[in-house]
Formats: sequence, structure tokens, C-alpha cells
Amino acid sequence: MARAKSKGELLAHLKTRGVEDDVAQAVVFRLQETGLVNDREFAAAWATSRHSHKKLSKRIIAGELRQKGVTQEQIDEALDGIDDESEYRVAFDLGFKKYNTMSRLEPDVQIRRIQSLLARKGFNFTIISRVLRELDLVNN
Repeated sequence: MARAKSKGELLAHLKTRGVEDDVAQAVVFRLQETGLVNDREFAAAWATSRHSHKKLSKRIIAGELRQKGVTQEQIDEALDGIDDESEYRVAFDLGFKKYNTMSRLEPDVQIRRIQSLLARKGFNFTIISRVLRELDLVNN
């Protein structure tokens, strides 16, 4: 099944298909009027899905939504649904899962690999440090 698309994605797709800009704008406007295209709902669904299933940070999700043509206001609204504790829990779950696969490795290697994983997922230094402390890999 095809996923929902943002207004920006639809306009870009129509452009690649050779549809004139004014026609594409009219089509997308009509879709918005009927409620078939709603960037606010799209952004909220995208943020929830990417956070809970792909375990991505709010920073990475915001970048993805920007690339899809969603406005900053809609991005901020969508990310309000993800609180700091939820973001930490996702990071901790990822770190813990990784930690459990590396029991035979030196602690410095474990730290480096967990840091790398969490940084790739977009988590900030504060969250990464907290995860490492909770896993007893670094001292307070």
C-alpha cells in the first residue's frame, strides 16, 4: 500500500510527470480542500512512525519532514507529541539492545559502538551520555 504524501512531495511528483505548475497547484489545492492531503496530519503520523519504528530522534525526523516540504510550524507541532523522556527511552532501548550483543568486547569498544549508533540515529550528546551512564559504561 502506498503511504501518504505531503503537499511538497505531490507537487514534486507531478512536476516529474510533466504536469504544468499551475495545473499541479490546482490539483493539490483541490486535494487539500477535500481533506485528502493534510500536511499537519502527515507530519504527525510520520513523526510517530519514524520515532517508534525506526527509533529516530526528533532532529532527524525534523530534517526528513523539511525535505518533504512540510512547514516548520507543522514540524514543531508534530514533534510536540514526542516528549524528552520518550526520546530518551527509545535511545536507551537501542543502546541496551546493542550493549547486549557486545558482552565479550572491551568497555571502550562498547562505548564507541553505542555512541556511534545513537549519533547516527540523531540523538544528542546529553541523551547519549545518559544512556552510557545507565548502562554503567561511564562514571557519573
